[in-house]
Amino acid sequence: MFHEARLKLTGWYLAIIMAISLSFSLAIYMGVNRELVRIGDLQKERQDRADTISNFLKQSGFPIPPEIQPLESETVEAARLRIISALGLINISILVISGIGGYLLAGLTLDPISKMVKKQKEFVGNASHELRTPLTSLKTEIEVALRDSKLETKDYKSLLRSNLEDVNSMQKLSNYLLEQNKYENSDINVEVEKLDLADVVARVIKKVVPVAGKKKIKIIAKLSKVKVKANRDALMELSTILIENAIKYSGSSKIVEVRTKGRGTLEVKDFGVGISKADLPHIFERFYRSEHSHSKEKIAGYGLGLSIAKSIVDKLNGKIKVESQLGRGTMFSVQFPSA
Repeated sequence: MFHEARLKLTGWYLAIIMAISLSFSLAIYMGVNRELVRIGDLQKERQDRADTISNFLKQSGFPIPPEIQPLESETVEAARLRIISALGLINISILVISGIGGYLLAGLTLDPISKMVKKQKEFVGNASHELRTPLTSLKTEIEVALRDSKLETKDYKSLLRSNLEDVNSMQKLSNYLLEQNKYENSDINVEVEKLDLADVVARVIKKVVPVAGKKKIKIIAKLSKVKVKANRDALMELSTILIENAIKYSGSSKIVEVRTKGRGTLEVKDFGVGISKADLPHIFERFYRSEHSHSKEKIAGYGLGLSIAKSIVDKLNGKIKVESQLGRGTMFSVQFPSA
């Protein structure tokens, strides 16, 4: 599809460039032709005078001086043909160079669109894959239940609980996608205000403590008051993602460190499975999930949390970076505009 579009775009580039080139060539030819006609008229007038004087001297028996001998000069027609040939060669050269340049330029023009379409296809494919699992499970359980005439009330309750888990899974994925769209959509404005970063992070920690408690993980908070320009809801969402992510991938480690410090910086550090160098460039991509070779535990998720975190940081004009070593843990550092 894009190859065909590239050829069409190259054709349009060529048509525009050649239209301009031919217009200039025509203007040049018309201007030069007028000058050639003028020169031809002057040349003819001079030759006529020379012929008259030469005939008079010849009839009178006088020798004809060299300065009034008939001049052998290039005809106007020959000069006109040479100009046409030169302009033709110039336009052929422009056609060839423009064709090559237009093809390259068309490729550069379509490249961002091609990448965007590719990402969109990957997104649709990944989202469909993630939705297919709970939908298949939901459909299968219902079909089995309908065929079994011996199911009791307790069996139906168990089935409904399982179905509810699948529905919750799909709802969670939908919420993730809506969140990502909100922060990636340039038409949606996020209002910023002066906030105490430590205060917002402290509220998030209080909210996720029960999650950490279930895994017997202790959150060590070292929060220094620092003012930043941010959106409260977005900041809470970002902090929640980073802290829950640290809890999720802590592995056998029982500590997660959260810090706020000068220059509007938030740091979230775990001492868990870590991220490989091969995975690091991709962790902010949608649906990307790294292979944690040091972890025997299957970690649930959709691979959207860090992608949303990156979208939030970009929306708030901040910067995010990650440092990680396999088996030694990961630290995310986010810097917000200072207030």
